[in-house]
Amino acid sequence: MIETKNINFYYGNFQALKSISMKMEANTVTAFIGPSGCGKSTFLRLFNRMNDTIQNTRLTGTCLIDDQDIYEKSVHVDELRKKVGMVFQKPNPFPKSIFENVTYGLKVNGITDKKYISERVEQSLTSAALWNEVKDKLNQSAFALSGGQQQRLCIARALAVSPSILLMDEPASALDPISTSKIEELIHSLKSEYTIVIVTHNMQQAARVSDKTGFFMFGELVEYSDTKKMFLNPEMEQTQNYITGRFG
Repeated sequence: MIETKNINFYYGNFQALKSISMKMEANTVTAFIGPSGCGKSTFLRLFNRMNDTIQNTRLTGTCLIDDQDIYEKSVHVDELRKKVGMVFQKPNPFPKSIFENVTYGLKVNGITDKKYISERVEQSLTSAALWNEVKDKLNQSAFALSGGQQQRLCIARALAVSPSILLMDEPASALDPISTSKIEELIHSLKSEYTIVIVTHNMQQAARVSDKTGFFMFGELVEYSDTKKMFLNPEMEQTQNYITGRFG
């Protein structure tokens, strides 16, 4: 469960997010859509405190994961990021082997049990629908993989530390249609175990993969509802105009 209450976020004097309140249920896929610069990626990055690394930013409001305010001083960001994995727009494997990419987070967290590490590698790559393609070349460079395989490797790397939430910031925008289809199938299969939040510019993708969709404009959450309802019968004229291509 993710919940925000009256979230406002500022880059210096610029207000990027305005009074956003919403709930995302466990084991669902939520998509954020809207034109470039509308605040959807900024909002997504709140959930694992990625915005903390940006200077001169300010947040007001409450951001809850499982009823805990993740911005309380008592929260350890490293622990939070184990719980909330992130996959970025472009595949970003480390200059290491496939095996070392998947085990990176485990080793950073002090796990040294070789049997457990090997099991997690196989489980994570299997969950990311990549195991059968790479099981015989785990010691090869991750850069030898195709773009779509690299993105699934990055998903496996995020899954290895056993998060409960997976954030995806346009995970298929740099991929070809076949790789995009595999990522979408993967999102469907992961939903039973993870809560997934995805930012996408591709409205057809949002319609295909998500249970609920939030439409953002100028830092505001214009509409948030079941995906089918939003695409077939949106409540707001702004949403209708965006979905039908009249602007954005």
